[in-house]
Amino acid sequence: MGQFGTNDPLGVFNLKPMPTKSLLASNYIDFTSDTGGNFAQQYLPELYEAEVERYGNRTLSGFLRMVGAEMPMTSDQVVWSEQNRLHIGYETSGAANTAESVTVGVVADGRITLGSGHNMAIRKGNTVVIEGVTGTGIGVTIKGYVSAINPDGDNAKEFTVLPYTASNLGTAGFGLNDTINIFVYGSEFAKGQFGMDGSLEASFTQYSNKPIIIKDNYEISGSDAAQIGWVEVAAEDGTNGYLWYLKSEGETRLRFQDYLEMAMVEGELAVSTSAVPAALSTAGVTSAGTEGLFAAITARGNVYQNYANGTGTSGAGQRSALQDFDNILENLDKQGAIEENMLFLDRATALDFDDMLAAQNSYGAGGTSYGVFENSAEMAVNLGFDGFRRGSYEFYKTDWKYLNDASTRGLIDNVEGVMVPAGTSTVYDQMLGTNIRRPFLHVRYRASEADDRRMKSWITGSVGGAYTSAEDVMRVNFLSERCLVTQAANNFVLFTKTA
Repeated sequence: MGQFGTNDPLGVFNLKPMPTKSLLASNYIDFTSDTGGNFAQQYLPELYEAEVERYGNRTLSGFLRMVGAEMPMTSDQVVWSEQNRLHIGYETSGAANTAESVTVGVVADGRITLGSGHNMAIRKGNTVVIEGVTGTGIGVTIKGYVSAINPDGDNAKEFTVLPYTASNLGTAGFGLNDTINIFVYGSEFAKGQFGMDGSLEASFTQYSNKPIIIKDNYEISGSDAAQIGWVEVAAEDGTNGYLWYLKSEGETRLRFQDYLEMAMVEGELAVSTSAVPAALSTAGVTSAGTEGLFAAITARGNVYQNYANGTGTSGAGQRSALQDFDNILENLDKQGAIEENMLFLDRATALDFDDMLAAQNSYGAGGTSYGVFENSAEMAVNLGFDGFRRGSYEFYKTDWKYLNDASTRGLIDNVEGVMVPAGTSTVYDQMLGTNIRRPFLHVRYRASEADDRRMKSWITGSVGGAYTSAEDVMRVNFLSERCLVTQAANNFVLFTKTA
């Protein structure tokens, strides 16, 4: 070869061509040095083309596909109604969610009042069971007869109860301003007496949620798209082969698909004092956010806390005790009592459940007889359980990768798991014009004949076959508009951890 000029920034080098494909100091230049010509590294390094999958399958979606469904809608809001309880009961505010939570108290001898904001469903002639609430939660219990509604004419939510076992509430053990729980168990009328005054209308509770628009994109310049650099990959969506810039595009797509599920799980509706709606006001938005699974269970479901420091109603590690789990079943009995449920847990909680179940085998000391208690010396010991039955309930247990991943909930580990009922509800579908059965947990996405926004993807720019603008890039755009419908949230349980 020729010789570079002495003013060339690369310096002066003499390169000798070789008849064989040999990398020698005389025919190889290392351009990685500061001076541009380092002959110390004569040979090319050994290069692995394939990526090392050190984090395994990195995708997190799949939870909602297992427990729910996806259905289209055409509106900015989805509204549904849920039945209220059939029987009439009132309890002191702050008690467990077993009936309508109200302020109930004895305001005068024989006279009881309901707190403001609650409907009066007790009528003259009803027979009731009354319990006085004490510090231990169990007080005096009597049965009584409702003799009058609004006896003094100044409070429509006041009624008089005459105990069957005493002359009045005072002699039955109830004092002035005592808080009480009360429920109706029947009625009693004398011969020839008129029937019940008034009637009770069936009531329901209405809930709603709104979809959010989720977006992402991947962009590469025309010059970078022309610089091909092959990398052998095995993608999480099941494909494998050689990719170059599409490697990043594929990961952007997978990340966006995870966001579609994560947003439905973590979503929060903005409160009135939030600044988020104002930040979106350029689009004419008056509200922001969407109610995700965790928010719905927190607001309308059952939250079971595990106290990490050993204080409170549940001590550290106490959930591994069967009695602790029975407390959850007791609360499920007060709700819909759905027989089959699925447990999606993080690693620590899943092991707690395994230990709880294994401890029921008196011959399993040290964990040597887990599983179906039939492990032999010739097989690996089965130290886990996929499901179990307790009382009238069946539970199917699985790990939820989202709660274990170090870049998601594994980083913020205050949520330990969720229990989802394996049931359906009957609702009227406006698009189909008929009643259909849907899972309690399902996703609604915006769609019409003109535009399906379940999962949109399109290319803009002037690279890669797209000629939509003069910009020298290829931009892959992603968009979805959706929300989660959590029906009958009172049957869900969220396992959390607190200090």
